[in-house]
Amino acid sequence: MRKTREIRIGDRVIGGGTPILIQSMTNTRTEDAAATVEQIHRLEKAGCEIVRCTVPTPEAAKALSEIKRQISIPLVADIHFDYKMAIAAMENGADKIRINPGNIGGRDKVAAVVAVAKERNIPIRVGVNSGSLEKELVEKYGGVTAQGLVESALDKVSMIEELGFEKIVISIKSSDVLMCVRAHEILAQRTDYPLHVGITEAGTVLSGSIKSAIGLGLILNQGIGDTIRVSLTGDPVEEIKAARLILRTLGLRKGGIEVISCPTCGRTKIDLIGLANQVESMVCEFPLDIKVAVMGCAVNGPGEAREADIGIAGGIGEGLLIRKGEIIRKVPEDQLLDVLRQELENWQQ
Repeated sequence: MRKTREIRIGDRVIGGGTPILIQSMTNTRTEDAAATVEQIHRLEKAGCEIVRCTVPTPEAAKALSEIKRQISIPLVADIHFDYKMAIAAMENGADKIRINPGNIGGRDKVAAVVAVAKERNIPIRVGVNSGSLEKELVEKYGGVTAQGLVESALDKVSMIEELGFEKIVISIKSSDVLMCVRAHEILAQRTDYPLHVGITEAGTVLSGSIKSAIGLGLILNQGIGDTIRVSLTGDPVEEIKAARLILRTLGLRKGGIEVISCPTCGRTKIDLIGLANQVESMVCEFPLDIKVAVMGCAVNGPGEAREADIGIAGGIGEGLLIRKGEIIRKVPEDQLLDVLRQELENWQQ
């Protein structure tokens, strides 16, 4: 894994070889502290480790203090256009701010933000997006390119460094997966600041998860990346589920129950699709590091379920409960979920 500088965000540390942390962003109105806190609590329960809120107004900045009081993970303020919102967010307890120095009003405004960050020891995430790449860089490289994204990011980092501040995290995002991968490869060779990795505007839960899995997989598998976000058009809790699965699949995160299930076929005689979805939701409640199989028929099901720690394999209106490779008993279809829950509640690692 690429070794980067350590940066403290609230009570968490990123970089320096520490485990990759999962981020998400609320989609509530930040001014509505109660709704935002409720959503963050759901994100925390799902496994979110850093959360970001947009701060477009003074009311939103003020709400951060109440939001922070009620949550237990670091709070990042997302700032666009108005440098005063960055300052107000830090004054109201933000653990980190995310800015694009190119859109908050010039060097003097950036200097004002950096002065407060330095005083309060608050990290700055420098964010560059392919959709807002500077015109001169688009012209220089003949379009939006990986090289242009990296140059834009490093120019902004240099500006902040010249102001005497180095508690910096960098993010460069694009909806073009392969451009994003290449940009991270170039950037990782040119800086040792921690990198926040994601595919921006990835899409809906289905398409966005696939694009993010490919992009993040290609980046993270090279040892690049210190925090990640899976950006999805949907409930942000889905972002956490996808991020956890990506990290676990790459061997970068252990813990949590892995659910395997068959794709169904004409032999399936139980509602396997509904059952598998219910199981996947249910297992989030259990802090176990095991594999659970949900199989649909008597042909391959029992054998495949034996490869898991615990499994159910469907029959005609019923299913087999299998533990550690041994068939325990037959269970009516309408009791399979409850029986599996009981097994997990009593599971001994």
